[in-house]
Amino acid sequence: MNTKTKEITLIGLMTAVTCIAGPLSLALPFSPVPISLTNLAIYFSVYILGMKRGTISYLVYLLLGLIGLPVFSAFTSGPAKLFGPTGGYLIGFIFMALICGYCIDRWKGQFVFSFAGMLVGTAVTYGFGTIWLAYQMSAGSEQTLVDALPAAFAAGVLPFIVVDIAKMVLALLIGSQVRVRVRKAALN
Repeated sequence: MNTKTKEITLIGLMTAVTCIAGPLSLALPFSPVPISLTNLAIYFSVYILGMKRGTISYLVYLLLGLIGLPVFSAFTSGPAKLFGPTGGYLIGFIFMALICGYCIDRWKGQFVFSFAGMLVGTAVTYGFGTIWLAYQMSAGSEQTLVDALPAAFAAGVLPFIVVDIAKMVLALLIGSQVRVRVRKAALN
């Protein structure tokens, strides 16, 4: 199999993993943002594929969801999801993949830097998500965007920090092993 075919196959495989993991979510009664496995799938994708191909994998997933395949949390899809309360997180994941992937590629095998990249990438995603969620909360109300930020942070970030750190650790432990095996099999 030539290199381009292997590359496309691995991108497609990790896109499929994200399409399977992404819809699996746990709704929280106090937040419009569910706990989902999308970010875990992205951590794995960039760990296994690297920054460029991992980001492409996520972008393909995002496009599949936008055209109507039910791959977003709770098996939803379409542009309305992007413009809904969780749309900022969906956009933020692009930057998360780039940042995490860069750190993983730049400091191969150095878990501290890979973990730091995951933390920064996730914080950027939280930023996009919080701002968009605050905008959604303030739209059509007397509340300003700035006034809605604390509530958006409380609903869209605080409940997720511990779970997201656990996902990062899991990705570091398993992703590094899978990456080594993929490379040994000459698939990457």
